Amino acid sequence: MKKFLAILFVLFSIVFYSQEKQPKVGLVLSGGGAKGFAHIGVLKEIDKAGLQIDYIAGTSMGAIVGGLYTIGYSGEQIEHIIVNTDFVSLLRDVLPRSSNPFFEKENGEKTVITLPVKDGKINLPRGVSRGQNVLNLLTELFASVEKTKDFSKLPIPFFCIATDVETGGAVVLEKGNLPLALRASGSFPTLLTPVEINGRLLVDGGIANNFPVSLLKSKGADIVIGVDVEGRLFEKEKLNSVVAIMNQIVSYQMYQKTDKEKKHLDIYIHPDIFEHTVVDFDKKDVILKKGLEEGKKYRKVFEELASKQQNKRSIKKQTLVKKKYLISDFDITGSKFYTRAFILGKLKIRYGDSISRSEISRRIDLLSSTRNYERITYSLDKKEDNSYLLNLNLIETKDFANLKLGAHYDLLYRSGVLVNYHQKHLITNNDLFSLDLIFGDNLRYSLNYFVDNGFYISYGITSRYNHFRANSKFNPIVSNYSNVNSINLKYTDITNQLFVQTTFGRKFAIGLGLEHKHVKATTETIIPNNNEEFTFDNSNYLNAYGYIKLDTYDKKYFVTNGYFADLSFRWYLTSSDYNNTFTRFSQTKGTLGFAKTFGKRFTFQLTNEAGFTLDAPQSDVFDFYLGGYNQNYINTFVSFYGYDFAELSNNSFVKSEFNFRYRIGEKHYASFIANYARLDDNVFKDIDLFKNIRSGYAVGYSYDTFIGPLEIKYSWTPDRKQQYWLFNLGFWF
Repeated sequence: MKKFLAILFVLFSIVFYSQEKQPKVGLVLSGGGAKGFAHIGVLKEIDKAGLQIDYIAGTSMGAIVGGLYTIGYSGEQIEHIIVNTDFVSLLRDVLPRSSNPFFEKENGEKTVITLPVKDGKINLPRGVSRGQNVLNLLTELFASVEKTKDFSKLPIPFFCIATDVETGGAVVLEKGNLPLALRASGSFPTLLTPVEINGRLLVDGGIANNFPVSLLKSKGADIVIGVDVEGRLFEKEKLNSVVAIMNQIVSYQMYQKTDKEKKHLDIYIHPDIFEHTVVDFDKKDVILKKGLEEGKKYRKVFEELASKQQNKRSIKKQTLVKKKYLISDFDITGSKFYTRAFILGKLKIRYGDSISRSEISRRIDLLSSTRNYERITYSLDKKEDNSYLLNLNLIETKDFANLKLGAHYDLLYRSGVLVNYHQKHLITNNDLFSLDLIFGDNLRYSLNYFVDNGFYISYGITSRYNHFRANSKFNPIVSNYSNVNSINLKYTDITNQLFVQTTFGRKFAIGLGLEHKHVKATTETIIPNNNEEFTFDNSNYLNAYGYIKLDTYDKKYFVTNGYFADLSFRWYLTSSDYNNTFTRFSQTKGTLGFAKTFGKRFTFQLTNEAGFTLDAPQSDVFDFYLGGYNQNYINTFVSFYGYDFAELSNNSFVKSEFNFRYRIGEKHYASFIANYARLDDNVFKDIDLFKNIRSGYAVGYSYDTFIGPLEIKYSWTPDRKQQYWLFNLGFWF
C-alpha cells in the first residue's frame, strides 16, 4: 500500500512539473558492497524507459556504479563489466605470479601473516589490500574523462561521499581525480587501506553518509530517485558473535542517517537483498537479478517521467578505450628512494613503446608487486607529434620493514616456525634485506641482501645455516660397513655467497658469484677406535659458480602452466680438507620442468633433473643423493619417491618425474606420481641410458590450505618390497 501511494504521489508530481517546467531528475545510489550490484538492474530499467538523469550522487559501490553511468556507460554495459570482473582477486590485490620480481619468486611465497614494523614496533596493517588493482581498473574505465577535474562538467554532473578518518565527518568529493575519488569512497575499512586526498585520510563514505539525498536536493534536483541497498539491524537472536555485535554497533549511526535522508526522496527503491552481505561477490548473478526485478516495478513511473522530458541532451555512449599510445617521454614524480632506472626497469616500458591502457595497468602491476608503493596513478598527455607523455605519480610506502610468519612440518626437518624480517633501504636505495629464522626441531637461518638496479647489473650476498638429523642409508658410506644398514646422520651446512645478477622480464636470470661452504657430516652409529663420532667430512670449500634460471610457472605450489629451469655450475677451487685429500673438481646440476593443464582440472607436470661431477672428489659428501620427497633439499640431495632419504647415491644421475594431478573442487587435489632415475660414476659413459633404472611411485591427496599445502602420500618402489607414508603441512622453507 505504501509503495502504491508513493507511486501515486510521484505521478501527481510529474503532472505538476509538466505544467511548470521540465523537472530535473536526480539519482542517489547507496553503498552496500556486493549488494550494490542491484543498482544495475534499476539503471537498465531507466535506460529502457528513456529517462534522462540530470544529477547523480553515490557512496561506495553506489558511487562506482553511478560514476560509470555518469560518463556514459549504459546499465547493460555496467552489468557486463561487473559479470566479467573477479572481485575477490581485485579487492585482495592478487597479482599473477608472473608480475612478481625474480627475487620474490625465489625467496618469497612461504609466509602467512605480514605485520608492518615501524620505529622498532610491530603494528597491524591498515587494510588487507592497498587497492591498487581497484585503482588500475577504475583508471582504465574512466580514461575518456581523464582531463575532467570538475565532476559537475561530466556528461551527467556527479559527486560522491567519503569519510574523514580523523573527524568521522562526511567529505563531498566533486573535484580532482575521479578514479581516485571513487577508490576513496569505496575504501571499506579493514579490507582496503584509506586514501589520502588533499591532506585528508579517507575511508568508505557509508560510515558518514551512505545515502546523500539532501545533498543532491541542494544541487537543484526536483525529483530524486533513491536506490537503497543497505541491510537492516539484526534481531537479538542473530547477534551471536563478536563480529555480528560490532557490525550492529557500527550500523546504528549509518541506518539512522539513512532514515532521515529517505524523507527527502520522491521515489524510494529498496531491492529485496536482505539475506546477502557486503562481501557476497560470488553471488553477483543473484543480486543483479533481484535488482532488475525491483526496477521493473517502477517501469511505469520511469516512463511517465521520461515522457515529460522534452529537451534531452545527447550523451555519447561510452566504451573502453582500447587504442594504443606511442610513449615518447616520461615524467615521474614522488620517487625518493628508487631510481628512474629501477622504476622504468620494473615497468618494462621504454621510449617508443606503443601500449594500450590495459597494458599500462599490467605494467603497473609489475611495479606494484615490489610492495614499494602505497599508490600509483598515471595520466597521458598528447604531444604535438601525436606521441604521448606518460605521467607517473608515485606515493612510496612508509612501511619499509615488516615481519612475516609461517609454519611447516615434514618428516625430515620436523616442525618449524618461520620468522622473517624484511627491510628495504637498509644501506642504500633499491636494496632489500631479508632474514629467515626458523625455530623448531632443526634451527636454521637464511640471510639475503640484494641491491636491485633494474635495467643495470644487480648484486647481493647470501648466508645460510642448515642443519638436520636423519636415519639414512647414506650410500656408499654404509656399504663400507657390512654390519650397518643405516646411520643416524647429522648434517650441517653453512654457505656464504657473493654474486652479481641480471634478470630479463622477471622470468629469466643469469648470475655469477663466489661461494664459501662449510660442510660437516657425522654419525654416532659408527664409532671408531677413539670412541668419538665418525666424521665423513668437516671442511671449508671455496668455489666459483654460475647459474641460469627461468621461471614462468603460474604458481609455486600446484602449478597449472609454465616452464622452469635451474642450471648451475660450481668449480671447487680450494679446501681446508678434513681428510687432506682435496683435488680441484667441478659439478653441474640442472632442473628442467614444464606444466600443462588440460580442461580446467587435469594437470600434467614433468620435471627432469640431472647432475654430473668432473674429477670426482675423495669426499663422498659431494655425491648426489636421491630419496625422500622434500621440496627444501640443499646441496646434492634430490627427492625421489619410493626410496628413503639419501638412499641412492653416485657421482652422476639423471631423473624424470611425471606428476598427474586432478583438482577436486577449488582446493583439493588427487595425484599420481611416477619417477625414474639412473645413477652411475658417469651416466653418460655409454649410450644405454635406460640400463639399471630405479623407479618409484606415489599416490596422494593434497589440500591447498591458507598456511600452505597439506599433503598425504603413499609411496612405493617395485624394485623391492618397500613403501612409505609421507606427510607435510605448510609452505616449504
